[in-house]
Amino acid sequence: MTPEEALDCFRKAADDLGFSALEVAPVEPLDKEAEFLHAWLQAGMHAGMDYMERHARLRADVRRLLPSARSVIVLTHPYLARSGQPEGCTYKVARYAQIKDYHKVLKKKLKRLVRTVQEVIGPFEYRLAVDSAPVMEKAWAVRAGIGWAGKNGNLLRPREGSFFFLSEIITNLELPGGTPMRDLCGTCRRCIEACPTDAIVADGVVDARKCIAYHTIERKDEFSEEDTPVWDDWIFGCDICQEVCPWNIKFARSSDEPRFQPVPAVRRFRDEDWESLTPEIFDEAFAGTPLKRAKYEGLMRNIRWVKKHRKKP
Repeated sequence: MTPEEALDCFRKAADDLGFSALEVAPVEPLDKEAEFLHAWLQAGMHAGMDYMERHARLRADVRRLLPSARSVIVLTHPYLARSGQPEGCTYKVARYAQIKDYHKVLKKKLKRLVRTVQEVIGPFEYRLAVDSAPVMEKAWAVRAGIGWAGKNGNLLRPREGSFFFLSEIITNLELPGGTPMRDLCGTCRRCIEACPTDAIVADGVVDARKCIAYHTIERKDEFSEEDTPVWDDWIFGCDICQEVCPWNIKFARSSDEPRFQPVPAVRRFRDEDWESLTPEIFDEAFAGTPLKRAKYEGLMRNIRWVKKHRKKP
């Protein structure tokens, strides 16, 4: 089987499993991207995410994860649901967190994809990555031609926007590489101008110390007036920079994956339900969702902070 035929086999299997795109980048060290990451870390923009620094060397070359690696297969999977939080609920949860944990869902799909392809082309070596292994997934996606890096740091695709998950299959197969895509953001600055905490400090550079998503998800300690920005509504994550993006406004694609539909509590909870949440209800309502990452205490801390600093009507 030729490399082109093998790639077609991957693409067919990916399409059958609900992935929206698949492209390939040949394995090379990410020297330029690693320099950018080093400068970002040196500036302290990773805030309390120490794991970013600990695994920085691993991120620069996927051959440290799979020595025989020759190709990085990059896939996208849409997650935007057709319905979400109810009208009248002013507390907001990022769309990716309203659904079942994508790490588990996509890892299972990738395993099925690999099994399907191996049945056709035979065994090969591989390593799967779903935003958990130290892989610079956006850098590989840009190199593979999946999309371009937007000013908000998210990957963007024409006619799809950015409401999708990335995942990778690192393999020893030598497959045809894609063509990098040109940046189609142009002079648009809507994401930068819309960010209420000024977290996008330069094109493609997000300072986690100012980012709502960092504070409501990754941060573990209590908030204080001295070291915490003020924002409205968001109690887990933030979608503002994606919501204002013209590519999403015009082209955002909904997901048909049942596990990527909001869990019942998200579709039902109003402000009073969030505020009166108990540990027992939290555990039951949000089992298997990204919301569990903040834990009950973290979510309630976020709710208290938003409630305290809301602008009066």
